Amino acid sequence: MPSENIAIIIGNLGRDAELKFTQSNVPVVNFSVATTESWKGSDDEWQEKTEWHKVVIWRQEKWGELKKGESVYVSGKMETRSWEKDGQKHYVTEIKAKKVMRLGPKKTAENYTAPDVPDDSDLPF
Repeated sequence: MPSENIAIIIGNLGRDAELKFTQSNVPVVNFSVATTESWKGSDDEWQEKTEWHKVVIWRQEKWGELKKGESVYVSGKMETRSWEKDGQKHYVTEIKAKKVMRLGPKKTAENYTAPDVPDDSDLPF
């Protein structure tokens, strides 16, 4: 049975993006994005829930300039990685970004599309 790993979020950065470099000098940008949903509860009061999503962008230093509060569109795939520290195994699930767009009042949005991503027009939906 075919399967697909696609993640799409639109939200606001919860903190400034963090730019680091691997030992082989490859840039990696990490940031978190908040998505919030609202609904009226059974008591007729508005409820709100915020989810936090970790995002990683490889090989694109300029996205290290994103600032807390900025609105972004992110698409990519969910990926879980693990590492061991002090004898304890740790896990993190994050969105490995393939496409990022700055949203907001600017007339020209900045975009990033991973170079190894097939054209979206090839997708069957």
